[in-house]
Parts: sequence; C-alpha cells; structure tokens
Amino acid sequence: MNWSQQGIESLVWIGQTYLLSLLGTLLVGAVLVRITVWGRQFWRLAGEYFRLRRDARPVLMAAGVLLLAIAGVRLNVLLSYWSNGFYDAVQALNADQFWFYMGLFALLATVHVARVLLNFLLSQTFEIHWRTWMNERLTDVWLADSAYYRERFLPRPIDNPDQRIQIDITSFVSSSRSLAIGAVEALVSLVSFTLILWNLSGPLSLSGVEIPRAMVFLVYLYVIVASVIAFKLGRPLIRLNFLNEKLTADFRYALVRVREYAENIAFYRGEGVEKSALGRRFGALIDNTWSLVFRSMKFDGFNLAISQAAVVFPFLLQAQRFFSGAIKLGDVMQTSQAFGQVQDALSFFRSSYDSFARYRAVLERLSGFNEAADEARALPGVAVQPCADRLEIEALEVRRPNGQVLIQDLSLHLQPGDALLVQGASGAGKTTLLRALAGLWPYASGRLAAPTGDEALFLPQRTYLPLGSLRAALAYPDADADETRMRLVLQQVQLAHLLDRLDEEADWSHTLSVGEQQRLAFARALLKRPRLIYLDEASSAMDEGLEHAMYSLLRRELPQAIVVSVGHRSTLHSFHSRRLFLLGGSRWALEDLG
Repeated sequence: MNWSQQGIESLVWIGQTYLLSLLGTLLVGAVLVRITVWGRQFWRLAGEYFRLRRDARPVLMAAGVLLLAIAGVRLNVLLSYWSNGFYDAVQALNADQFWFYMGLFALLATVHVARVLLNFLLSQTFEIHWRTWMNERLTDVWLADSAYYRERFLPRPIDNPDQRIQIDITSFVSSSRSLAIGAVEALVSLVSFTLILWNLSGPLSLSGVEIPRAMVFLVYLYVIVASVIAFKLGRPLIRLNFLNEKLTADFRYALVRVREYAENIAFYRGEGVEKSALGRRFGALIDNTWSLVFRSMKFDGFNLAISQAAVVFPFLLQAQRFFSGAIKLGDVMQTSQAFGQVQDALSFFRSSYDSFARYRAVLERLSGFNEAADEARALPGVAVQPCADRLEIEALEVRRPNGQVLIQDLSLHLQPGDALLVQGASGAGKTTLLRALAGLWPYASGRLAAPTGDEALFLPQRTYLPLGSLRAALAYPDADADETRMRLVLQQVQLAHLLDRLDEEADWSHTLSVGEQQRLAFARALLKRPRLIYLDEASSAMDEGLEHAMYSLLRRELPQAIVVSVGHRSTLHSFHSRRLFLLGGSRWALEDLG
C-alpha cells in the first residue's frame, strides 16, 4: 500500500481521533480547573477573561490557537506517512517515486511554514490581548479602595506588588498558553501516533512469552518509570523557583531604595551599611540560584539521558524484523518517528516539570496578590459619609495596630471657614488622626461626615510629585488645569522661576527642594479650590516667614474652605479658629483660639 492510499484511508480515523482527543482534553481541562487548587486559582485570575458574555474575542483566539496546534499534529502524521513512502522509494531505487515524494515534501513544508507563522501571529495577538486585560484588572484591584496603601496593615503584607503586576502577569499569560497548548498537542499526538505505532509494532518474545504489539507497551512502560523518577527529582524546583522570584524582587527593591534615598545616604556616609545590606540580599539570591542550578542539573541530566536512549530504542526493537525482510526501511523510519512522538507526548509533563514549577510559583504570587488586595479592602475602618458643607466627627476612637487607644470619644463639628490645628507630643497620634479622617486608617471607629472626592485635598509633609512634566505635577491628581490659573498660582506661592518649565519633564521630587515641593502643594490647593484641606506639617520645610505667607494666602484665597492642620509651631495659632491638643493616653483637649 503506497503513501497516498495510507493517507486517504487514515483521514477518517485521524479526524475522529483528533475530535475525541480535543473533546477529552477540554473535558479534563474543565474538570481540573474546577477541582484542583491550580485550576481554582487560574479561574479566579482569568475566568472573567474567557466569559463569552463579556467578550467573544478571547475564546475565538484561543480556539484558533488550539486548532492551529492540532493542525501541527496532523502535519506530523502526514510527514510520518511521507517518511514511510520516501524511504521505501529509496530502498527500491525508484527514481520516479523519489521525485514524487520530494515534491510532496515541498508542499507539506510550505503548509508547515505558513502554519508556524500564522500560529506565531495569532499566539502573540492572544497573549498581548490577554496580558493587557490582566494588567488593567490587577491594577484596578490594587488601586481600588486604596488597597495598595491598606495592604501594609495586613498581618502578612505581600512583597513586591510592582513585580507581580509587571513580570508575573507576562509569565502567567505566556506559560498558560504554552503549557495548555503543549498538553493538547501531547494528548492528540499520543493518540494519533499510538495508533500508527500499534499498526507497525510486532510481537516480542521474552523468556518464552510472546508479547503482541510489544513496542507500544514498552514505550509506555519506559516513559512512566522515567516520569516517576523525574518527578521526584524535580519536586524541589517549585519551592526554589518561588524563592528565586521573591529574592530577585527583594534585591531589586533594595537597589531602588538606594537610588530613591541617595542624598540621605550620602549625607550619613552610609555607603558601607548599604553595601552590606545589598550584599546580604544578593548573597541569599545567589545561594538559592546555586540550589536551583544543581537541582536543575539533576533533573535536566536525567531527562537528557532518557531522551537519548529513546533515539535508538525503536531501531533495536525493529532490527530483527527488518533484517528478516518482514518490514521495509520505510516502516522502520516511520516506527522511529512514531515512537519518538509517543515518547515525547508521554514525556510532556516530565520534560516540562520545571516549566510547571515556575508556573506554579507565578500562580501562587498572583493569587496571593489578589487575596491580599481583597483582605486589604475588607479591613475595618471609619466610613466617611459625603457631606459638602461641614466636617462632623462623632465618638471617634483611633487605635494602634496592637489595640492601644490613641484617641477616644472625640466629637467636634467644623463649618465652612473653620480651621482646626492639631498639636501634641510626638507619637500622640496626630498624623494617624488625619489618616482616620481620610478613611485610610483601619484601626478606628465612629462616625464621620465630610467633603469627599474632589472636594477634599490632603497636603502631606512629603509632597508626592509624579514623573512627567511640571504641569502634570501641579495639576495632580487631575490630568490638566487652566494655563492662566497655573501661572497665577505659581506666582502666588513664590515659584515664578518655574513658569518657563511647565512643560519640562523630569523627576521633580529630586529636582525641587523640599521647601519648593511644599509650596507646589499649596499651589495645588489654590488651583483645585477644595472645600476641605488636610495639612500634615505641610510647611515644615519653610521658615516662619514663608510659612506665614503660605497660610495667609490659603486663608485669603479659600476663605470658606475647612482647614485641618497638624503642626508644632505656635505661629500657626493665628490661622486657626480651634486647637485640638492630644495629651497622650487617649486623652485630648479642645480649645478656641479666637
């Protein structure tokens, strides 16, 4: 029977094989997603992406990638039959058949190249689309309800959330696609080439016992034994890969901290301490890397030895039948290819164990990220009831994380134009009170009614300046503001020398002095004109004269704004109508300043 006849006759059962394999793979995959820890973690992370009612494109792209993968297996089957016919033609010295098969190979090779290129384009499109959705979703999860800030109050806050968003998402998407498609290809190849191998395999006598279709049973036994050993060797890779991700991120974060606090370190002459700290983190990373290297050598070395032995195994089993004339050279070559495909398919999980180990580490990190964000949003705290024209505090209690009460049973009302100065000894809870009033401190209870959203503005001691233009830094958190107003408020806060630099992009937190940054924050307040302004030592880097000028400007330009300030200087009294003095031990005193 020639290749063409074999190919035609195999079309029906090959098609049935693919359909059954695909349905079986999808069914097994669906069950695994529902019942396994990995599956549940995956579904929590990406289940919404694949819901048809949200968007049909992800499902269509995934189906396209899956079909192209199955088409690749189909091409391998056709090439297997081509190999049989080609080597038979060579053995028979049939020139016409030789050139026929060369032309047929050119056709199959063209289809193969086209499939590979199309598969690459569709796979990358799928990954980019999925990665974009994941990035938007996890960023939203991280930023929603101030989870990025509140997660620091968890018993076990997550490490390096930036890396989990930037690097782990990319790895998760790429590995999910490659491992899933690899599993499908392995299953379809296993069924397809097992049937081919079954037809080509002959009996084998061992100790007087004849084993029919021996090659099929031997290849399964060979791979199963090898896989059991490989899994034992590779199991520690899961923990080592997880540690590698964590320790790499910790070292990178330490390097970023040195750059961020470069001036402070330089003033302290702290280079030696920083070098020692960096060395410890890098040393831990290198120790884990060596452990990963040695474990990978054992695992990869064993897999390589098994794969090399598998190259000659089918030739040894078919040699007697070939030399006796029972089969032709083409049968031997097709047997070798089919044996290799079955062996590769059965070995997929064994050879990909390190990839699954890395994937498990990424899955754990992203799941931990999601869970931490949910826990952070679920932390208790004082809900701020929106109220546009006043600040009302009723029976407010503020505690430390250990339960120690800082402020107890605080009640006060502030009307438009009122200004409250909060003072007290260091550690009495002044800044913590402001955090509670802003709804950021989870260890508080009571009732709050205040302007919220765009009607409230917080001016901390250390002003936040985003990367980008000075215009964007001044308008923050809004995207933009009126040009004329921007120029006016810069002049009012004595930053006229920056007027020509509004469109200059720089790291302004390192370009401007701390005093200039605090004046820029006052300029934001004048530009935004909120109803409620919290100032947490917002003028601490200014001298008394400049501080007086900024507060005078604020009260003159925003006479109806409610102001709550934290500060130590007595010169602030004249700009506030009331003072709250925290006495410590949960005690406080409230007085009018006239």
